[in-house]
Amino acid sequence: MSKKILFTGGGSAGHVTLNLALIPAFQKNGWEISYIGSKNGIEKDLISKLKDVTYHEIQTGKLRRYFSLKNFIDMLRIPFGVLQAIYLVKKINPDIIFSKGGFVSFPVVIAGWINRKKVIMHESDVTPGLANKLSFPFVTKFFTTFDDTVKYVKDKTKVEYIGPVVSNRLKKGKTENGYEFCGLTDKKPIILVMGGSLGAKSINNAIRDNLEFILKKYQLVHLCGKGQLAENIKKKGYVQFEYVNKELADIMSIADLVLSRSGSNSIFEFLSLKKPMVLIPLPSTQSRGEQSLNAKSFAQKGFCEIIKDEDLVSGKELLYVINKVYENKEDYIKAMKDAKVPMATDKNIFEKIVEIAKI
Repeated sequence: MSKKILFTGGGSAGHVTLNLALIPAFQKNGWEISYIGSKNGIEKDLISKLKDVTYHEIQTGKLRRYFSLKNFIDMLRIPFGVLQAIYLVKKINPDIIFSKGGFVSFPVVIAGWINRKKVIMHESDVTPGLANKLSFPFVTKFFTTFDDTVKYVKDKTKVEYIGPVVSNRLKKGKTENGYEFCGLTDKKPIILVMGGSLGAKSINNAIRDNLEFILKKYQLVHLCGKGQLAENIKKKGYVQFEYVNKELADIMSIADLVLSRSGSNSIFEFLSLKKPMVLIPLPSTQSRGEQSLNAKSFAQKGFCEIIKDEDLVSGKELLYVINKVYENKEDYIKAMKDAKVPMATDKNIFEKIVEIAKI
């Protein structure tokens, strides 16, 4: 009888990346793989194209911490999504469910609990996201990236600190491929700008408003997010993409420093590659503050410099910090090497999941 695993998670690439890393390990070991995601989320774009992975859509409603009229509509979608998930979990009959979080995961976790399936949940940030916080009572095991996360949950027996999970996918990049794909050279240092899978308008605007000055010293690879290309901008040394997947390893290999949001998955990957960072956490108006905690943790260890989102309007601040990090890049690299942060691998997580599934 074949072994089955059901993955869920979505809304942003950060809620899909670990699943993408784990799926090949399960495929290699003969597991039947299913995935439950939303109809229009980035998880569908990333997962539905994978070979031998069955993608299922359910209705989703975003779980907001603030008042919005959309909450009333989404409150109707969530119960319907739970009913769809209950049906799918019963039909798929997985041996175990792995949830990476995001609002699409909550109905699946509930469906797993109702169908008496073992559910493993993973949290990347210091504090659990809202979907994971609501899901916690219904899971079998809760994997965390930060050891401090245990302080934010009631049932400590469910929690297992495993450290950051970093795939080898970005360590296989080839510089020649990176230069060719981007159309850049090794004559000027290269900054990789990442605003997250959905983009970041404030970062995009700041980069483009100061492009003339930045390009005097640097080249830029700008991952600007879905629907946020500025096709009217054509400048030597500046290349932009909505989103890249398999090419990211090659791009990383040519980047001298990274300017990014401070989502946990991304910054630990930068750390594993010893890339000096300029981090711009999501402002408090758009998040629960987890990215600020992540960035402060890295800054205290000497891995990065931080720019507040509201300070991006000042081109002087942006250029000053970029120059500071580049000119002192060896200091940041040394701090990252000396820290020797223990990191898990997709192989470690695969083995833990199999052990909990008891197959």
